[in-house]
Amino acid sequence: MQGFNFSFLWVIAVSGVLSLLFIVGNYFGLGLHRFPGEPRRYSLVGNSQQGRVVLERYGCGSCHIIPGVREAHGRVGPSLEKIDEQIYLAGLLPNTPDNLMRWIMEPQTLDPQTMMPNLKVSRAEAEDMAAFLYSQPRTPFQRVVQEFQHMSSENVP
Repeated sequence: MQGFNFSFLWVIAVSGVLSLLFIVGNYFGLGLHRFPGEPRRYSLVGNSQQGRVVLERYGCGSCHIIPGVREAHGRVGPSLEKIDEQIYLAGLLPNTPDNLMRWIMEPQTLDPQTMMPNLKVSRAEAEDMAAFLYSQPRTPFQRVVQEFQHMSSENVP
């Protein structure tokens, strides 16, 4: 009768250690250990309900996905869903309300190569747009409640 071959255990042990190192390396190397922080909450000047109307009027949804805005299913620009969780705006500006409003009002002065058009948005309109974008609901339940409120406010004469 032949005895158990312990070299096979070494192969299993080494492959297990290498697999573990691969997993841990990818975990830290790809940044998977970073949990997104709590989204920033800003005290905004604008009116978020008016912001929805302004976003619809300027046709922002033809280029962007914007939850809660009618016909906002565009794929040209980035999705504006959960914009408060983004670190940068347009890939170059720190995500703050002032920078968002500047970007909305004059995108070419901040990045001459951008495809976003300058729609001549006023400061008050940009404040309303920023207020809406930063106050988007966080959970599916909050989205349903917000949509219900929006639909009921449209039906009131």
